[in-house]
Amino acid sequence: MFSSWGVETAHQFTEQQITAALAALGDAVNYGIVLRAKGIVPAQDGSWLHFDYVPGESNVRRGGADVTGRLCVIGSKLDNEALAELFQLA
Repeated sequence: MFSSWGVETAHQFTEQQITAALAALGDAVNYGIVLRAKGIVPAQDGSWLHFDYVPGESNVRRGGADVTGRLCVIGSKLDNEALAELFQLA
């Protein structure tokens, strides 16, 4: 059975923070079985970061602004608290 974890945030990120978080999503023991993640978040330099993740592949790029940052993770047996900590939102 699939579940999802999603959050809206004004928290600002660096590209390195998002890249590191996406790399960690493959750790099923800590975060659950992540099948997909995507988001649009504000960057610390005033731009916006768009990201996508599927197992074995992730992409972070600059893109258009949104009203607020959004992150969504889809998978199985997701640990919502651990995901919030991973994205520095706990």
